[in-house]
Amino acid sequence: MKYEASQNLSATEFKRLFGVRRETFAQMTELMQQAAQSKGQGGVEPKLSLEDQILVTLQYWREYSTYFHIASDWEVSESTICRIVKKVENVLIKSKKFRLAGKKSLWQEKAPAIIAIDVTETKVERPKYHQKHFYSGKKKHHALKAQLVVDLTNFKIVCTAYGKGKQHDFSLFKASGVHFHAQTQGLADKGYQGLQKLHPNSQIPIKKPHNGSLSKEDKRCNRQLARQRIAIEHVNRRLKIFKILSLPYRNRRRRFGLRCNLIAAIYNFEVALVASKTFSALD
Repeated sequence: MKYEASQNLSATEFKRLFGVRRETFAQMTELMQQAAQSKGQGGVEPKLSLEDQILVTLQYWREYSTYFHIASDWEVSESTICRIVKKVENVLIKSKKFRLAGKKSLWQEKAPAIIAIDVTETKVERPKYHQKHFYSGKKKHHALKAQLVVDLTNFKIVCTAYGKGKQHDFSLFKASGVHFHAQTQGLADKGYQGLQKLHPNSQIPIKKPHNGSLSKEDKRCNRQLARQRIAIEHVNRRLKIFKILSLPYRNRRRRFGLRCNLIAAIYNFEVALVASKTFSALD
C-alpha cells in the first residue's frame, strides 16, 4: 500500500497493517529526512519516496514475505527492496531515538526496582555447519535465542542478549554479562536455577522435590510469581507481532540481533508514547 493510500486508514487499521502507530511512523520519517539531508543531493532519484521506503521496511518486518513478493507489490526489483530495507534499518539503528538503555543502566543509581528476565526462541533454517550448536532440545528444531530484560515498573525492554539454540538460558545469562543492582528485585523462570547465587535478591519458581509434592504455600508463591512474570510474556508477544521474529528466520544470522534490538527499541518508543498520552489525559 502506497503512503498516500495509507492516509485513508484509521489509526487502528494503520497499526494493524504496519505494526506501529502513526506517531512512530512520523518519527521514522523525520530521521530518514535528516539522513537524506546530511548525505546531500546527487545521484539517481529513488523510485520510492522516503515514506514508501519506510512502509516497505515495515511490511517486510510485519509480514516477513520474500523480497520477490514485496517487489511485486511495489513494482520494483528484488534488489531494490533489499537495499531499501537495509538502508532504513541502518538509519534507524544509528539514531538515538530507537536505542535501548543497555545493561549498564541495571546497576547505576537509578536502576529499576523490579525486573523480569526471559528467553524467547526464533526458529531458523537448518544450518549447513555446526548444526548441533543451533538445535534446541526444548523446541525440537534449530533456533536462535534472544534474552530480554524488562523493567516491570514501566514495561520497557532494558537490554538484550543473543545465543544459539543449544545454549542453556542460564548459560546465556552468564555469558551476557548482565548484572543487577543490589536493590533490584529479579524475577525469572525455572531455566535460571542458580540465579540467586549471583543475585540474592532474585526469585524463581520453587521446584517440586523428587518423589514429593509442593506445599500449598509453595504453590501460592509460584502463582504469585507467575502473575508478576506474565508481563514479560506479553512483551514477547508484542515483539512477535512482527513476523520476522516469529516465523522461521531466513536471513543471515548476524543481522538477527540488530533487527531484534531495533524492534525492541521501537516497542519502547511506543510504550513511552502511550504513557505520555495517558498522563496528558489525566491532566
